[in-house]
Amino acid sequence: MEEDLLQITAEESGERIDALLARILPELSRSAAQRLLEEGRVLLRDAPVKKNYKCAAGDRFLVSLPEMAEDVPLIAQDIPLDVVYEDGDVVVVNKPRGMVVHPAPGHPDGTLVNALLYHCGDSLSGIGGEKRPGIVHRIDKDTSGLLIVAKNDFAHQALSAQLADRSLSRVYEAVVRGNLREDTGTVDRPIGRHPTDRKRMAVTDKNSRPAVTHWEVLARYRGYTHIRCRLETGRTHQIRVHMASLGHPLLGDFTYGAPSPEKGLEGQCLHARELKFIHPRTGEPVHLETPLPAYFQDVLSKLGPEV
Repeated sequence: MEEDLLQITAEESGERIDALLARILPELSRSAAQRLLEEGRVLLRDAPVKKNYKCAAGDRFLVSLPEMAEDVPLIAQDIPLDVVYEDGDVVVVNKPRGMVVHPAPGHPDGTLVNALLYHCGDSLSGIGGEKRPGIVHRIDKDTSGLLIVAKNDFAHQALSAQLADRSLSRVYEAVVRGNLREDTGTVDRPIGRHPTDRKRMAVTDKNSRPAVTHWEVLARYRGYTHIRCRLETGRTHQIRVHMASLGHPLLGDFTYGAPSPEKGLEGQCLHARELKFIHPRTGEPVHLETPLPAYFQDVLSKLGPEV
């Protein structure tokens, strides 16, 4: 699961953070919430939070919820990586479609983390935990594009803080089914776990967090629209859920609306194209961009002429 922002309301003020996490995140027990806190996965103003911290109205916590991973050794594997940027603190890779970011049930190896361990050796932040060393944020298996990894704890904490204050910017391109009426728009709808299907997310007011996606049309085709999306928040499956809530699920996305394979694509047509962040050590802005991958360009070519 991606890092999640948790903002405290007046009604929640005074509640212990471990109890609050266990209450609003149904997948967590009280002890599991305490482990997250002990491992430094809950940050407030760029600093780890103690389990007995009493929340105050307006507090904004950055919570990292790793997926449960199988109890198998994490090994370095010589898997090719498309490294877009690298220095002593961070590495940015262009993840291919079909690669899982970190080990999880059903994917014990062959992941981006396995490849990073080979590429970086011991030089990865430990904040992400044993199964997610260096991982600041993640993208889905069938989403391609830019992903930033921290090589040390200093960089990890700084980048996590940028996720929290939204100075780390991520821009995606996608193809959705149908034609959007407007040329631009914003979806401001909270996202939480689906009430009956725990593998899915949904627009819901129950156990949800705020989620904001800005979108704009890049090209229109007969029955499809090529769009650009800028995230204000980083909820799990955010773009997929938000566009489906508008009645325009992503092309190929079986989970949120595609009835069958389309244009030879099984899995969402979604690419993390741009990444902007402040370098944690130099303080200089970094702006990276990667071209659309071959699968995405092939989809566009199959959509026919623009309308």
